[in-house]
Amino acid sequence: MNPVIRAIVIYLFLLIVFRFMGKRSLASTTTFDFVVLLIISEVIQNALVGEDYSLTNGLLLIATLMGMDVILSLVKSKFKKFDQVAEGVPLIIVEQGKPLYERMQKTGVEIDDIMQAARMLQGLERMDQIRYAVLEKDGSISIIPQNG
Repeated sequence: MNPVIRAIVIYLFLLIVFRFMGKRSLASTTTFDFVVLLIISEVIQNALVGEDYSLTNGLLLIATLMGMDVILSLVKSKFKKFDQVAEGVPLIIVEQGKPLYERMQKTGVEIDDIMQAARMLQGLERMDQIRYAVLEKDGSISIIPQNG
């Protein structure tokens, strides 16, 4: 298979896989996750390069992947619906001190994740001190305190 086609297919496949993994899985990388990512990167490298280890092929693959990234960024900026599907939207997971358990379960967020963000970002110690907790597009959690 042509290296450019391989690069495009792998790029799109990884976008889909990581999108389905959810926001929190990318934001909270454990040692196990890091090891898996290293192994995946090795497998992908082999799939991209195939039998051709030449400098030309390497540069072609880099240009293809960077081009795909630029093209998808342009498409996302032009078509907001595509951006929402590809990247997701911020999601309220705590409202007026009350966890929204259905949303938390759907996104893989635990109470401990919210409280850790509350302590680190706002110095809050209790759930009732949180007006809103928002799961951002990048998987981080923003905290808006009750008094703020």
